[in-house]
Amino acid sequence: MISIKLSQELADKGATFMIIWINGAFGSGKTQSAFELQRRLPNSFVYDPENVGYFIRDNIPPDAKQGDFQHYPMWREFNYKMLKYMNDTSDQVIIAPMTVTDPEYFKEIVGKLREDGIDVRFFTLRASKEILLRRLRSRGEGAGSWAAQQIDRCISGFRHETFEQYIDTDELSIDEVVETIARQAGIQLASDQRSPARKRWDRIKTKFAHVRFFG
Repeated sequence: MISIKLSQELADKGATFMIIWINGAFGSGKTQSAFELQRRLPNSFVYDPENVGYFIRDNIPPDAKQGDFQHYPMWREFNYKMLKYMNDTSDQVIIAPMTVTDPEYFKEIVGKLREDGIDVRFFTLRASKEILLRRLRSRGEGAGSWAAQQIDRCISGFRHETFEQYIDTDELSIDEVVETIARQAGIQLASDQRSPARKRWDRIKTKFAHVRFFG
């Protein structure tokens, strides 16, 4: 009852309730797009569902570990509850960059949120294998890296109709991806007042703060 009351109070203040989930293969630009969107979208917050997976992996006995933390039911349940809690208690737009290729896992998080009446805009950033490998190399991950080894799985998984809100990024800059997301989500971006040097620095910081060298 408390969360419902608080949600109503925020709604009465004109709060925008929306979750923007940015899906895509590793190297597709999810994280860069998420943080660029946050920089240009007042009153927004980036939530990384991946962090829950690393907590679970680091705090579970070896014989209970899964090869992919998304296979843990508690990863899906926790992220569903976290996103629901933020939607119920905050007036900020929540931006979640996370690769999801399993339609059932999608249903357990995004599907349940939508069943709760929460506005979740879900976008899949697509890119060719060649482009994905090139982008991974730019951040120090070669063809043998864990991220590169997931490319075929991701490309195949994204063919499912669940993920058909596609944005093809081979020929798009990060700015163009962000503007496409904003246009399709029906949100207004603030103008970007940063200098080219400051923009490059922001993206360098984002790149190296979120590189994952393992699964």
